[in-house]
Formats: sequence, C-alpha cells, structure tokens
Amino acid sequence: MEINTPREAASFALSLLDLTNLRDDCDEAAIEKLCLRAQTPYGNTAAICIWPRFVAHARKILGAGHPVRIATVVNFPSGDLSMEAVVEETRQAIADGADEIDMVIPYRAFLAGDEQAVTDMVETVRAACPNACLKVILETGELKDSAHIRRASELAIAGRADFIKTSTGKVAVNATLEAADIMLQAIRDSKKTVGFKPAGGIGSVADADLYLRLAETIMGPNWIMPSTFRFGASSLLDDILAVLGGGVSARVSAGY
Repeated sequence: MEINTPREAASFALSLLDLTNLRDDCDEAAIEKLCLRAQTPYGNTAAICIWPRFVAHARKILGAGHPVRIATVVNFPSGDLSMEAVVEETRQAIADGADEIDMVIPYRAFLAGDEQAVTDMVETVRAACPNACLKVILETGELKDSAHIRRASELAIAGRADFIKTSTGKVAVNATLEAADIMLQAIRDSKKTVGFKPAGGIGSVADADLYLRLAETIMGPNWIMPSTFRFGASSLLDDILAVLGGGVSARVSAGY
C-alpha cells in the first residue's frame, strides 16, 4: 500500500495492530472492553494480544472464525520457564481458542552463550502449535548488541517462526528502529516468508509510519500486510482513531 497521508498511515496501521492488554491488573471486564475496542467504525484490528488465562473468555466473546484473531503470550515475560511449562502453556492456549502464540526466547541463556536453548525452545513450541501463527519475541532491548539481535533473529527464523518480534513491552527498552532494521534485514536475507512485529513504546501514527517506511525500504513494496507485519501496542489505537476522525497524530517518539 502506498502511504501518502497520515490518514492512510492510520488506516493501514489499524489493519496491522495487535491490540494488547498485558497489564498485571487485567481482568475479564478489561478483556470484554478490549474485544469491543478492536472492532472500530473504521475497521477491525488484526488481533488482540492477551494473557493466556483470558483466552477462553475472549473466544466466548468473539466466537469461532471471528476476523479479530486472538493472540496470547507464553514464556512471558521472563523467558525463563522450563520447556515443559512453555509447552503446556502453549497447548492449553490453543485448546482455549488462541489463533496466535507470542513466545519469548530464553534470552538470558542466549546471552550466556547457549544458542541451542533458543533453537530448542522455538522448534518445540512450533511443534506444539503447528497450525497457529508463532511469533518469537527476542527482547531486543536486553540483547542490545546488534550482532546478538541478528543472531537471535536467524535462530528464530531457522526454527520456523512465522514472525520475529522485538519486545515484551516489559523492559526498559522495547521496540526501536535500530532493532527493526537489523531484524528486517535478517528476514530479507533468509529469503523465507517471515513476518516482523515491533512491540512496546509505539504510541502514535507518526511513530508507526516510521516502521512502515523502514519495512518497505528493506522488504520492498507490497510486502507489508497482516500476514507479514504487526504492531504490538496498547495505546496506538487511540491515536489511530484520532487521526481517522480528522485529528493530528501525536509527536513521533521512536528513533535510533
């Protein structure tokens, strides 16, 4: 899609948004509100992203086959759970009605030099949800070094991730354009059909537009669509609706 105006950027970002509530105080009432917010007068978000314990409740609200997909998180946010616990989380989430699994890699083990821990986790969770969309969270703000971000991206892609995702939104540094640049180049160089999801700290249409333009520059025109690009955000929808309603996007907050 060619983006020429803030309104076009807002409309496009809406279709790519995983509207997120991973707050510690989330409850069923908040999930009901989230499901309603995901269905706007201007169109639906791509998905909602919620804690595993609320998946069954969200599925009751949205119903089978609803265009708003249900994503949930596993090994989240620490990345430190046992393989058995993560597999159980994953299988239960699928049984409860999740369409998509956002899984945190064991990034502390990776930083300690254990690449195999990442490979094993991605491949095992992939096997546990063969028909679900698997988004692998690298926690790039903790990896920090560009070489680490690149290598973690490569391992996740090799493990058959459907998406690679920057962040949990639970650490000091979340999505950045620098990390996005590295991850998108890893996807391009792999020559595989893998999507990209920046998450955490993206709160404005102007901000989102920077990521869209970066992805188009690296991946080429017409690559960006809900099957290859998502935004993970809780507050971005407010700015999207403001722009689509005739307002002006908030100040850009992302950057290198």
